[in-house]
Amino acid sequence: MAVPVHLVGSVPLATASHVFETACAQLGDLIKRVPDGETGGRLGFISWANSQIGSAGGLEVDPDHAGPPWLGGKVYKVKPGTRPSQIDFSQNIYADVAIQSYGEFKRLRAEGKIPASIRFQVSLPTAIGVIFSSTSPASRPTVWTAYERHLIRDVEKILAHIPHDELAIQWDVATEIDRILEFPEVAIDYSMQALVDSIARLCDPVADAVEMGVHLCYGDPGHKHIIEPRDTALMVQLTNMLSRTVRRRIDWVHMPVPKERDDDAYFEPLRRLELANSVEIFLGLVHRTDGIEGAARRIRTAKKFIPTFGVATECGWGRRPPETIPDLVELHRAVAELAAKPC
Repeated sequence: MAVPVHLVGSVPLATASHVFETACAQLGDLIKRVPDGETGGRLGFISWANSQIGSAGGLEVDPDHAGPPWLGGKVYKVKPGTRPSQIDFSQNIYADVAIQSYGEFKRLRAEGKIPASIRFQVSLPTAIGVIFSSTSPASRPTVWTAYERHLIRDVEKILAHIPHDELAIQWDVATEIDRILEFPEVAIDYSMQALVDSIARLCDPVADAVEMGVHLCYGDPGHKHIIEPRDTALMVQLTNMLSRTVRRRIDWVHMPVPKERDDDAYFEPLRRLELANSVEIFLGLVHRTDGIEGAARRIRTAKKFIPTFGVATECGWGRRPPETIPDLVELHRAVAELAAKPC
């Protein structure tokens, strides 16, 4: 007996095939979906997509603002006289890689190395997630709209090339939380409803036969959150708004649990979740540094407020040393078995 396991996304192994084989060999009976690991240059999450911003038609370097190191200190702005429709992100980088990885997924499934019941999971950033750090403040609204349209085209291309009943799409909602809503001085320019509406516009084109979920994220640089969540209240509020706004079905929601939080106050807002019974909740309470003992404490407290949930880590594994992955995968099985037992 074990509860379900969710793999958030990135896995620092050499290839997508290595990720598929490793995850399915060790967790194949516990996972419903398997990502390709976002290997290589994608391990840095949105820095991979950020690097494409500079080549977009209609944008230019903004000399009045500094950007992040992965963009060489640059940020971009809309060129004078450019209409929003003229901003062109021509390359469907997420779709192209997803289609390539699906080829490996399909081959390994035919060889019996991926169970037939497991779907291929494609993890995608939100539009504001990609453009927030790479675009100067005055240009963000225009570029946000343009990149949203671009991501929808990515989704359409993925849907055209991957069978819907073999596909799962996860939206990684990070910037909305760890750069905007947790900072009142920033959030004043971005209403929660506007952020939710943008996510909904990305979710709704996903075909009904495709499974779709949301990963809520507080970041993972140096294995530390960008800002520590006070509790789950903001994530619960955001989840409830998404469930009311997104027209199509949401199949799962993932929320992080910091290692230090095994107290009632962190989990109590979970009582206020307003979701259909069919929605799976995954709590990111697996931490390699305190193992099964730490997970046990967090599980005992979480069950006071939400009786049924699956388990995961807080974020993707892309920033971890590759040699730690086998032990981390095995820890997931042990925690999943523990979470299935009565407290």
